[in-house]
Amino acid sequence: MADSATRARVDAWFVLLLLFGLASLANGAWMLVDSRGWFEQAAADVVPFNLHFVRDVGAAYFTAGAALLWAGFRAEWRGPLVATAALFHALHAFGHVRETSSGELASLHWWLDLPSVYLPALILAAMAVLFVRRSRPRAT
Repeated sequence: MADSATRARVDAWFVLLLLFGLASLANGAWMLVDSRGWFEQAAADVVPFNLHFVRDVGAAYFTAGAALLWAGFRAEWRGPLVATAALFHALHAFGHVRETSSGELASLHWWLDLPSVYLPALILAAMAVLFVRRSRPRAT
């Protein structure tokens, strides 16, 4: 059984990780369970509907969400778990940047994607750097 030093305490990091984790899990579950409904609400202006693709991305969101929840509850694992989720979110955001800057997506997507794609990627990347730095052994 884990001692109190390894269990996460309820603080701002715990709350933030839970919020990001639940948001990713919910989005991933929606993509997996109601792929067409998700697509019509979130991406109908991007490409034609592709069930397999939406489910694959949903699986990635669900996995990232699970990692963030796990990080919320296990402070000693925050570095690698948040870094893994941040990597998915950052790669996803880079795809959107490339497609919007090349004109494949309408310029309106800079603003549409800001709250749901770009900000989570930036925040999670910053959190990952912080947690990885904190987990490094200190020189004595």
